[in-house]
Amino acid sequence: MSAWRLLPLGLAAMLAGCNLAQSPLNPVSPQARDLLWLFWIFSGVLAAIWLAVMLALLASVPARRAEGADPLAVDPRREGRATALVAGLTVATGLVVLVLTGLSYAGQRRLFGEAEPGVTIRILGHQWWWEVSYEDSDPSRSFNTANEIHVPVGVPVFITLESTDVIHSFWVPSLMGKQDLIPGRSNAIRFTAERPGIYRGQCAEFCGMQHAKMGLLVIAEGEADFARWRDGQIAPRPEPASDEARAGEAAFVAAPCSMCHQVRGTSAGGRNGPELTHVGSRRTLAAGTLPMSRGNLAAWIVDPHGIKPGVNMPLVKLDPDQLNSISAYLEGLK
Repeated sequence: MSAWRLLPLGLAAMLAGCNLAQSPLNPVSPQARDLLWLFWIFSGVLAAIWLAVMLALLASVPARRAEGADPLAVDPRREGRATALVAGLTVATGLVVLVLTGLSYAGQRRLFGEAEPGVTIRILGHQWWWEVSYEDSDPSRSFNTANEIHVPVGVPVFITLESTDVIHSFWVPSLMGKQDLIPGRSNAIRFTAERPGIYRGQCAEFCGMQHAKMGLLVIAEGEADFARWRDGQIAPRPEPASDEARAGEAAFVAAPCSMCHQVRGTSAGGRNGPELTHVGSRRTLAAGTLPMSRGNLAAWIVDPHGIKPGVNMPLVKLDPDQLNSISAYLEGLK
């Protein structure tokens, strides 16, 4: 197959990656817009420099020394012009670097400028999921969730970032730039979502086998919707609504599941895995790997390593009735 026939396939593959669900070209916050502005300025300047170099290279190709000319002969006028050109380009390079550095510094000041936060969140990175803690001056209104962040539109959000194991990187490109989560250190990032929507994020630092499956969702919604969601998350788990769900709760608490996961309002108090009090209200499972459904819950419970090899969740032996009832119970935790 000729190279020209492969060109449409290559273009199609490139266009397949143009998904605005996770794109810095779809800014929905002042912070993301500042980064996009810097991106276009840097791209434009560097593209212009590259084009100028290519044109100079093309212009120099036809120029040849006359045949029989002394290769050691010196043309003072030509040497003077060349020296002036090199000096001018050196000064221009320095000016371009200084201007771009100044623009970058100004952008950093805007990105990390102080603002009174309306929502404060603490995120812990794990291999390979996100622990999300909503903090409040009233401890009774603080709660934990995982892999899904809700924020109110138009309200500044302040996030502290920490890691329990290796270096991770928190990145939701439509809302903010990247910020690392480093063991033993606390970093911070800020953003303000300007319009409702669901924005996908990703760990942007290779952190192990399942780095590619360490995603998250940020759901930006109106303040009233956010307040309802937060009140629902603060509440204890809903009472099982059916005999199957009640059997599922009993099986969950009796199984090793309760040693790693917490469900508020039950004796399950483990803290090694994600908090599950309202897991059924989340849109995905396993840090964005699977859509939330009863079937996917059962698949994840019975074979987590088949879905996410290397995950720290152990295999738990359950009979079919236990698996069905636990899946029904977890799906009902909304």
